Amino acid sequence: MTGPSIAKQPFFSVRHLLITTAVSLFYLLLSVWLIGYKQDQLSLVILFNTCYYLSAITRKFILGFSIFIVFWIIFDFMKAFPNYLYQEVHINDLYSTEKKLFGISQETELLTPNEYWRANSQTWLDVLTGFFYLSWVPVPLGFAAFLFFKNRKWFLQFSLTFLLVNIIGFIIYYVYPAAPPWYVEEYGFLFKASTPGNTAGLERFDTYFGVTIFKSLYEKSSNVFAAMPSLHSAYPLIVLYYGLKFKLKWVNIFFAVIMFGIWFSAIYTSHHYVLDVLAGITCAIVGIFLFFWFSDRQKTVKNAIDRYARVIE
Repeated sequence: MTGPSIAKQPFFSVRHLLITTAVSLFYLLLSVWLIGYKQDQLSLVILFNTCYYLSAITRKFILGFSIFIVFWIIFDFMKAFPNYLYQEVHINDLYSTEKKLFGISQETELLTPNEYWRANSQTWLDVLTGFFYLSWVPVPLGFAAFLFFKNRKWFLQFSLTFLLVNIIGFIIYYVYPAAPPWYVEEYGFLFKASTPGNTAGLERFDTYFGVTIFKSLYEKSSNVFAAMPSLHSAYPLIVLYYGLKFKLKWVNIFFAVIMFGIWFSAIYTSHHYVLDVLAGITCAIVGIFLFFWFSDRQKTVKNAIDRYARVIE
């Protein structure tokens, strides 16, 4: 790649200091205004500025991973705009459709897959599905880090697709607010605004190991009425697609196992219906297609990606 190298530019120029300080302050003030102050916000600002000024490679790294920072900020700010304020939350209709399409007969009763697995849970499955569900963050981020150091163009393709799929999913959250299976188990079919996050079946993992990993994670949930689509189910499919595209060979077996494991775990732990998982898979496929359509056919988008690649090269 050609273009000016960030490493040759003065790290502590007035321009750089003014820009990073202004962006950091704007983000903190906006966060406080929208959702209130949290330690995570300050930690993110410190991390960004530390990486930006530490060295040439850390600057390129944090600029590249700003794509994931944008995703996190959007997700966090969704707390200020609960989707149930804009559309009716789907509870009974989604549950009924799930039972009709995927119901499992047990004795004289027809159960949703979530209800079936809740009634037939096994300790080894509690542990296994917990570990699968924990992998939805480190696997995509670890894969992105690998791509960053191997091939920056590959990194951008994966990262921007990841962001696009999330944006599609977020839009659907507002068009079709949906309660997760555990909500029906806890509250029935009556809508209750501002319902707190719930670990559901993942509580069995926390209890088994005597930890509060999932409890602490779901306390930070932006909106519990965002079960459709299951973006947890979309992420590993994006990883596997790019693993296959970039011919990573045996590593793709690991990615496939993680993918199917997360799909099953989402249902087993009562966090998603089968319909949610299928919607997440669809989001991933649509996002992948749209990214390559825009980057191949839209000159403005292609040029913007090329400029971004030169910045982090």
